Amino acid sequence: MRNYEHEIKSRVAFIKDSVRSAGASGIVYGNSGGKDSALVGILCKMACADTVGLIMPCGSKRNYEMDKIDAEAIAEQYQISVRVVDLSNVRDELIRTVSEIAEMNDRALVNIAPRLRMTALYAVAANENRLVAGTGNRSEGYMGYFTKWGDGAHDFNPIADLTVTEIYDFLRYLGAPDFIIQKAPSAGLFDGQTDETEMGITYRSIDEYLLTGTTAEHDKSIIEKHHVASEHKRNLPISYGNK
Repeated sequence: MRNYEHEIKSRVAFIKDSVRSAGASGIVYGNSGGKDSALVGILCKMACADTVGLIMPCGSKRNYEMDKIDAEAIAEQYQISVRVVDLSNVRDELIRTVSEIAEMNDRALVNIAPRLRMTALYAVAANENRLVAGTGNRSEGYMGYFTKWGDGAHDFNPIADLTVTEIYDFLRYLGAPDFIIQKAPSAGLFDGQTDETEMGITYRSIDEYLLTGTTAEHDKSIIEKHHVASEHKRNLPISYGNK
């Protein structure tokens, strides 16, 4: 049985130390209305009263509907401050401008939103002396299922060691609402998008592999293929003389 009280105490201490050592006054994070941001928001609020979650719709219809509603509800339950930053027009203008000099393929398009959100988070952080809290989990990290210089950018991350399965368990312990726990994981990059469909594998299989070292051979090959291909995302940029 996991000792959640000890984990909460330890993670809260980690967050407090991160803020104190940086001389920061508060925390800002992306409140997407999903499981990861919910857990990060709860832990950060426990550690720092001046915690703000940014809701950042950016081109996807569900960003304005289910995601925004869920984000506001989880923030209200745990008394976390919320601000809405609509980035859709910025995204459209960037696409229009770049399309004048380069053809925008699907890969380029879906990565714009996470990078704009990162920019908004750091703009608020710099303006108000806050640290940016990361919301990525161990499962996504291993698979490389995050955007480099987008949702992969942060000052500290209190849940990076937790798999998706462990995050759900943690949220249940904290009394998180069912709409967060039962919601299909999605980065909300476009309407109808889900993490598992995009990766071609379930989080259950990924977590089984990470936690036990074993899973179906077919699933193992998918996991390792993604892991190897995304190695560059988990390392500092390659520099001449330091390769």
